[in-house]
Amino acid sequence: MALHGKRILFLAGPLYEDLELWYPKIRLEEEAATTVVAGIGEKTYQGKRGYPVTVDSQVDQIESADFDGLVIPGGFAPDQLRRFDIVLQLTREIYQAGKPVAFICHAGWVPISAKILKGKRATSVRAIKDDMENAGVLWEDSAVVVDGNLISSRTPADLPQFCRALIQALERGPQD
Repeated sequence: MALHGKRILFLAGPLYEDLELWYPKIRLEEEAATTVVAGIGEKTYQGKRGYPVTVDSQVDQIESADFDGLVIPGGFAPDQLRRFDIVLQLTREIYQAGKPVAFICHAGWVPISAKILKGKRATSVRAIKDDMENAGVLWEDSAVVVDGNLISSRTPADLPQFCRALIQALERGPQD
């Protein structure tokens, strides 16, 4: 299996986008990766579409060095996630280690608040395009944008391309 031995951190919060968490989680597990879902306090979160996720851990119990990559699903959760300093610290540490940081839809808010996107190419749902550009992002309207170890997509419709790019990045390992 392509990702045997790889550990991927997923962030979860209230009203996460169901498909943007579950589709990549299942896809990575199909490639033999271990996924860990971390929350910001609660044990279970309801997705925007009503599908629950029970977290494996809380963000304050996580060490970035224990993971090979980070996936940040969209929905309304990123607006909550970006308010936690530990979330921003984990995001920065994983990014600075050259490991993949993958975000989709509204999840761009987290790396914006972590201050890792200035001058980088990325995409998002059109609703936060201005936020991305105001943070210094070179915004593109593409299904997936890869800039170094940053992987971004717009909406659940882009999940096949998002997951392919994420799997390729995890197979390559950390970027310098």
